[in-house]
Amino acid sequence: MDIESIGTWAGEVYKALEASQTHTLGDKEIKKATKLKKDQIMAALGWLGREGKVAITTEDKDIIATLVGE
Repeated sequence: MDIESIGTWAGEVYKALEASQTHTLGDKEIKKATKLKKDQIMAALGWLGREGKVAITTEDKDIIATLVGE
């Protein structure tokens, strides 16, 4: 796992969130849309969260990501 890969994964996750009508997806939905592995999704969400592009919440055992400012 290197910084360039994480940036690429973050782009894929961002595009999936952007394509969603609500701009919100759970981790399982992100996995289905991007074909990324769980650890790749978590790294991507960390990247996007650090940049202030997503808000991350939990619901039961699911992780929910929402684009900020959308």
